[in-house]
Amino acid sequence: MHAEAERQMDAFLHHIRYERGLSQHTVAAYRCDLNALREYCAERSLPAWSALAVSDLRRFAAGAHRSGLAPRTVQRRLAGARSFFNYLESEGGLTHNPARGVKAPRPPRNLPRTLDLDQITRLLDIPPAASAVACRDRAMLELMYSSGLRLAEMTALDLGGIDLREGLIRVTGKGRKTRILPVGRKAIEAVTAWLQRRAELAGVEESALFVGARGRRIGASSVQARIDYWARRAGLPGHVHPHMLRHSFATHMLESSGDLRAVQELLGHADISTTQVYTHLDFQHLARVYDRAHPRARRKTHKKA
Repeated sequence: MHAEAERQMDAFLHHIRYERGLSQHTVAAYRCDLNALREYCAERSLPAWSALAVSDLRRFAAGAHRSGLAPRTVQRRLAGARSFFNYLESEGGLTHNPARGVKAPRPPRNLPRTLDLDQITRLLDIPPAASAVACRDRAMLELMYSSGLRLAEMTALDLGGIDLREGLIRVTGKGRKTRILPVGRKAIEAVTAWLQRRAELAGVEESALFVGARGRRIGASSVQARIDYWARRAGLPGHVHPHMLRHSFATHMLESSGDLRAVQELLGHADISTTQVYTHLDFQHLARVYDRAHPRARRKTHKKA
């Protein structure tokens, strides 16, 4: 493709990173997907993005699917192409969006894994007096479960982002959207205890609420490792990852309140359809309770003659 096509792609990636505020990880995913589309165009001697037709995009998506890519990945590639072409349209570099009429194969609905209340209690049963690290870990996990934080939101927290007296926390989520969330009593107690010991780990000028062994802001991989450690110590089955605390928060809130809109606000979801996945989890829970409790639902046991 021509150098102008490269320039347009770079301009779009700069736009979503610095004007729309998307994360570096998301921008890297967009770059990878657009590079795949650019290679497809080069193989077919298409000189510019404007040369792409709807039929080309359909063949691109079908070829990706045939090569073994998951439906969700193909869907993401087309969504990235759609956003890119929307940008080019708005900048006057394109008169049509060839991705607008192309649909990806529908991915299977994978419900998020959650921890039940007993498992959450076991995971959070961290002895706070054991060490400064254990005290920090307890505060991180309590806060993530208390307020439904994303991992990136928790690691980005600064000392000034939490008001323990008011029980509120300010976080910046996807698209640099800020929301103010309540913090539960247990999390307030855990963070208060951590702040009393934070100086044992933190560098003198470090502003991060949570720090790692080197005294600087803790990284995502370190949080994952600590959660994995405490999950194994608690004897929890399977792989426990940070987002499971957020999934568990959402599910337990919905089970207790039934208020989907409130849970959407707390999670910071732009679209309520994203939150609705937790209604399926709630229904599964209710169905299990029904099967166990309802006299007409229980299966009969046949006695041997």
